[in-house]
Amino acid sequence: MAFDQTTRNRLQRFVNEARRTLEEEFTRQLQNDYGLDPVSGTVTPIDSLRHLNDAQRETARILRDTLAHYCAAEHVETQAGLDRIVREQAFTVLNRLAALRMAEARGLLIESVGNGFQAKGFQLYARLAGTGLGETGDAYRVYLFSVFDELAQDLPGLFDRYSPQGRLFPREAALLQVLNLINDADIAPLWGEDETIGWIYQYFNSKEERKAMRDASQAPRNSRELAVRNQFFTPRYVVEFLVDNTLGRLWFNATGGATALRELCQYLLVQPDEAPPAATKLRDPRTLKLLDPACGSMHFGLYAFDLFEVIYREAWAWEQQHGPGSLDVSTQPQADFKPLCQTYEDEAAFLRDVPRLIIEHNIYGVDIDPRAAQIASLALWLRAQRAWHDAGVKAKDRPPIGRGHVIAAVAPPAERDLRQQFAATLDYLDAELFEKTLQLLKGLPELGVLLQVERELPRLIREVFGEHGSLFKEADMEQWQKAEVRLREALTEFAQAAKATYQGRLFAQDALQGLRLIDLCREVFDVVVMNPPFGALAANTKDQLAKAYPRSKNDLLAIMVERGLELLRTGGRIGAITSRTCFFLSSFQKWREQVVLGIARPEVMADLGHGVMDDAMVEAAAYVLEKQV
Repeated sequence: MAFDQTTRNRLQRFVNEARRTLEEEFTRQLQNDYGLDPVSGTVTPIDSLRHLNDAQRETARILRDTLAHYCAAEHVETQAGLDRIVREQAFTVLNRLAALRMAEARGLLIESVGNGFQAKGFQLYARLAGTGLGETGDAYRVYLFSVFDELAQDLPGLFDRYSPQGRLFPREAALLQVLNLINDADIAPLWGEDETIGWIYQYFNSKEERKAMRDASQAPRNSRELAVRNQFFTPRYVVEFLVDNTLGRLWFNATGGATALRELCQYLLVQPDEAPPAATKLRDPRTLKLLDPACGSMHFGLYAFDLFEVIYREAWAWEQQHGPGSLDVSTQPQADFKPLCQTYEDEAAFLRDVPRLIIEHNIYGVDIDPRAAQIASLALWLRAQRAWHDAGVKAKDRPPIGRGHVIAAVAPPAERDLRQQFAATLDYLDAELFEKTLQLLKGLPELGVLLQVERELPRLIREVFGEHGSLFKEADMEQWQKAEVRLREALTEFAQAAKATYQGRLFAQDALQGLRLIDLCREVFDVVVMNPPFGALAANTKDQLAKAYPRSKNDLLAIMVERGLELLRTGGRIGAITSRTCFFLSSFQKWREQVVLGIARPEVMADLGHGVMDDAMVEAAAYVLEKQV
């Protein structure tokens, strides 16, 4: 089904109404139940809240810990922190219910949200449970929670009911309103489409909100404004054009044109009889890495998934024909990959594992909006489930999917007392390394991958461990890897410790997310594809970015392209859709000469003009560059 303007308008109305319903509901809950007022910014002491039962009292404490963590990390007032809590709770509930509806449409889940209280899954559950769960609304809530808990095993970022974004749940009247909206006949066909969750993500922030932000300031004032002002869904044909001519072209060249991608990739620009010299060794597909550094809802990754399925099938056939050792794993020697035929007993076992392999080895994404990471992980998981469903693999035979590589660039934890508490659990060198690592990650919510952490690591390692040379003789990066393992274990322990507060767990989770981003920046990618933010630099990072990217400093799009090229291996390709003005305005001359032509070589370009990205007022171009040096 095409996402034409009429269809998108229907979905936008649904999202706007559902958001309004949920935000009003959670504002009331905070005010009436938990002594937190988003309107005035006042916080009532928990001891004064005599009406709370034990479970509600625990939620009240957790909400206060979450508020303190948000305010410390973002340096914001109480009211802004409470606004964020309301917004995130509303977004999470909407995503959870939409995800269940999409899972139903794919045959992955018995009807649970469709038809509301009349859903087949709930009716069955209610008959088994009897009257012990109370009224229908209470029983339905318990049923949904059990479904969330089941899905949290695969998707903790979205379905973990103990996460800071998912503590609240709407009462019956508000829940019924949202269920009625979800089950509206006008949007029923959309639940089977992979793109739907991405449009929900985009429409959660309204055009009016974006306009108000732009009217208030030409440049984004914080990470949320930077995210909201640049949330423009990339049309499917642009996604295909860029992925076809990056990932598709790499595989086309490697196979000498002998690939099914020649037909599958409708936008791959090749001559009818083009047949480049085939590689003597084909890349092991487990070593191919694609990054979207501003991934949003992972639209690029969803389509790349289609291509990776073909690539894996063809790699298996190649190895069968040429024997073990005929697939090249030299780009990732540390991974210690065995030949495919020695890893799997037969082709059926291999193909059953391919969806998991794609998520765990091939597709990487970063976004400065934590909600985007939630959505992107969900979108990839749903795509993997669809692949298994289409192949007739029963749910019990599907391999569990690991965490994958979608990362939210969140602020490093700022609570000084918790930093000191955690440091006290480490030896003094690791404690110093941890403190310096947090300083290195300063500005992460605005910068994401633009923070060149991998460049600073060797200096930081030598600074901490250098004078103890007799103890530490390994190379800098080995030293980092060992220290990082120790820090991860210590943070995990700190989060799980009986005496840890909920705020302590949030502290540890954000620190672990920062370590994951450092790991990602140390990877070398084969493909980078993106619809990056463009325009003015956020005021609080302008000087830092100008110093780090002197050739590209006049616009975020130029900086994102330069950074994308930095993260690529030589011969890798970057595909981007941006404003077209970078190719002719004099202010971009240095970028064109020294980056686009100096580091890379333009391969294809489509001048797309106005109206490509929904309501973005920009003339766009989509292009692919091959890294030369």
